[in-house]
Amino acid sequence: MDRETLPLADRHFRGLGGGVPGVGQAPGRVAFISEPGAFSYADFVRGFLLPNLPCVFSSAFTQGWGSRRRWVTPAGRPDFDYLLRTYGDVVVPVANCGVQEYNSNPKEHMPLRDYITYWKEYIEGGYSSPRGCLYLKDWHLCRDFPVEDVFTLPVYFSSDWLNEFWDALDVDDYRFVYAGPAGSWSPFHADIFRSFSWSVNVCGRKKWLLFPPGQEEALRDRHGNLPYDVTSPALCDTHLHPRSQLAGPPLEITQEAGEMVFVPSGWHHQVHNLDDTISINHNWVNGFNLANMWRFLQQELCAVQEEVSEWRDSMPDWHHHCQVIMRSCSGINFEEFYHFLKVIAEKRLLVLREAAAEDGAGLGFEQAAFDAGRITEVLASLVAHPNFQRVDTSAFSLRPKELLQQLREAVDAAVAP
Repeated sequence: MDRETLPLADRHFRGLGGGVPGVGQAPGRVAFISEPGAFSYADFVRGFLLPNLPCVFSSAFTQGWGSRRRWVTPAGRPDFDYLLRTYGDVVVPVANCGVQEYNSNPKEHMPLRDYITYWKEYIEGGYSSPRGCLYLKDWHLCRDFPVEDVFTLPVYFSSDWLNEFWDALDVDDYRFVYAGPAGSWSPFHADIFRSFSWSVNVCGRKKWLLFPPGQEEALRDRHGNLPYDVTSPALCDTHLHPRSQLAGPPLEITQEAGEMVFVPSGWHHQVHNLDDTISINHNWVNGFNLANMWRFLQQELCAVQEEVSEWRDSMPDWHHHCQVIMRSCSGINFEEFYHFLKVIAEKRLLVLREAAAEDGAGLGFEQAAFDAGRITEVLASLVAHPNFQRVDTSAFSLRPKELLQQLREAVDAAVAP
């Protein structure tokens, strides 16, 4: 982040107190970014991060990626031979696109070589199989093979707190490989924690259907459930979906090989593979969507509390159990969210205290100042939340109020003339 972008971003979030900025008007079409040399990080902030709008980057942005050289045949198809030689014995998660389990697909695990055998047979069978349409999803390849030359992280997505946090703990990540035949797809959803995401087609093409935040509410059925498939004729049944006619049409993207899609925070979407496709996908959170994540976590806790409200008076430590259930369902609770903020904050505090100079794609002073400001606002809201005040923080290495005070002092010093 440069010196000109910092005040612009600060003004955008000023006074929200950890709240969520209003959603801007959805565009009639998705912007296409052609030339890497003509599009800066500041351009991305102004045009897409601040207004929370999607865009597509051309294949020129991923031209040098190792995966695009090695995983793809000269004809532009998945190089099954290379994948078998390199990763054949790796066990991967595979979803069955033909089976609905709640609003997702059931998964099994199998060696990659078995999945590729299935995939070849599926193609030979005219894209049909008694086993259904299977889709390799959420493979943590970068975690399992950290030194592989798979991709180069674009500077636009380099402020990635989610993976910074999990890398610091050395237990997990939110970097995935997806691979599947033409016809495989992902049901209607919004990304985990209301994160941003980016997705690159190493080969193949995808069709994206995107709905801006809030528009998904008109798609709920009469029981309040979101649709599994927004292309289903059932959505036209006003008895089942009484408000569906109020929803505008989705933004559509046809993503070609090598192209990179940026999915903003809170945008529900559905994705179909038009060809045999391999993609690399990341979920990421930073100062631009931290408030969205915090609002989502509050909504998740409210949903849990409502679900188990009948035991509120009879269950000892009911509030604690709600946090346990929330973590089981959502992958994080208020206590872990604090630790997430703490890990990210400590590095920013170090940069601000040392008054580090901007160093290109690294964490420079302006970026650290912006990050610290956003963490301060959300942490203040977390600390004041009645349900977080019930969390036992006595064993924390740094108490929340102490961290909040350190952040406030650092932010004040950073903006001082």
